[in-house]
Amino acid sequence: MSSSASVEKNKVEKGTLYLVATPIGNLSDLSERAFKVLSEVDFIAAEDTRNTGKLLSVLGISKSMTSYYEHNKKQSGESIIRRLKEGESCALVTDAGTPAISDPGEDLVRECIKEGVQVTSLPGACAVIVALTLSGMDTRRFTFEGFLPVKGKERKDVLSELALEKRTLILYEAPHKLKVTLADLLEYFGNRRIALCRELTKLNEEVMRLELSEAVSYYNEHEPRGEYVLVLEGAKNTVISAFWQEMTVEEHIEFYISQGMKKMDAIKNTAKDRGVPKNDIYKETIK
Repeated sequence: MSSSASVEKNKVEKGTLYLVATPIGNLSDLSERAFKVLSEVDFIAAEDTRNTGKLLSVLGISKSMTSYYEHNKKQSGESIIRRLKEGESCALVTDAGTPAISDPGEDLVRECIKEGVQVTSLPGACAVIVALTLSGMDTRRFTFEGFLPVKGKERKDVLSELALEKRTLILYEAPHKLKVTLADLLEYFGNRRIALCRELTKLNEEVMRLELSEAVSYYNEHEPRGEYVLVLEGAKNTVISAFWQEMTVEEHIEFYISQGMKKMDAIKNTAKDRGVPKNDIYKETIK
């Protein structure tokens, strides 16, 4: 490909929303294309304009910014889309990593698509993928859950469901919630392998690969520091089979109800475990 063709392909287009991945720690991970887009768009929509302002200053970029985050996403999103439809170009950035991953950027993308606004994404740093590749777990099949619900029935329901997940599981967690989350994971999942990844791509990058019981013990004696990505081994077939194979259908349903599920959700999960239609399980309960 000729140099002129390459430049043309990377031209910043009017009326386009660019999802720009920013470094999660190491500034050198910012791509040449990301630098070009940040330099040439009409304005930047940032999760925190102060943090993004620091990044732009280091890069030597001076650019108009607007804030876009969870608590102003509706009003700010409408304003951003209006400007895009008027022909301006915009780069959406989060504080670190790839926008729209466990981030309100997904709402802006959805609304842009609905309004016929062009959206394109620039590949780059993503903590989910970095942690997965460092974990030593199965990378062929994995699922990303983001942050768990904080508490209550919703948290119990999600943990009960995830306990049966066979794929490698990836979670985000804040340091002040890590101890409680590790204890809950051990209670619901049993003692399985986990990789705790922190300070990814930074000078003090750390990956601890151990079992959940060991992780609980370790953090009972050490205070968590930094944002964490947790990568957990998926449930084993033998474990899942042993869980319900000696139960009657009624006992199986009651197990899920005891975990805080509503009856219809318990019936749905029971049917999924047994590989039969939900209606078959429902009929069993009304005999």
